[in-house]
Amino acid sequence: MFGGWMVFASGLAWAQQSAAQQPAVPAKAAACAACHGADGQPIMPVYPIIAGQSSRYIYLQLRDFQEGRRTNEVMSHTAMTRDDMHELASYFSTQKPPRQKFLPNPDKVKLGKLKAEETLCTMCHLGGFAGQNEIPRVAGQNYDYIIKQLSDFKARRRTNDAGNMTSVANTLSAQDIENLGHFLTGL
Repeated sequence: MFGGWMVFASGLAWAQQSAAQQPAVPAKAAACAACHGADGQPIMPVYPIIAGQSSRYIYLQLRDFQEGRRTNEVMSHTAMTRDDMHELASYFSTQKPPRQKFLPNPDKVKLGKLKAEETLCTMCHLGGFAGQNEIPRVAGQNYDYIIKQLSDFKARRRTNDAGNMTSVANTLSAQDIENLGHFLTGL
């Protein structure tokens, strides 16, 4: 019986230590959870996976929504301070991105990969499409979200990128966008 208590006590101590090593969930994250999930992993594929994005990218997007450089009915009306934005960005950047449930079409993946190579996507998004600094990780991002963002860049509904993605998206057909969505989501 004593041995059982020792195992339980050491397990409890380990759990407390592990919990202490996890970053604290910012109070403002509760508002994010409705769309993005408490850990940055949204349930609905129309919302972006923000878990594992770079802290800088998340911060800049929050700032762009607040300052009107990027628009979204919900995000544009979210009130927070710069400190809140930094805290949320830091928290979500440390979360682990989920395993993608979307099953990409292999033929569209091949075509999407070719289009990504042709348009030199890895110059900004890096190899593996992991992103860097203010450039988002798009590998494993939700398909619906990728399609919407590429379409928005093409139609100039999203313009908070200094024109880089707009110029790339202008070269894409609707089929190219679909193929890129399959390729990127499948990474």
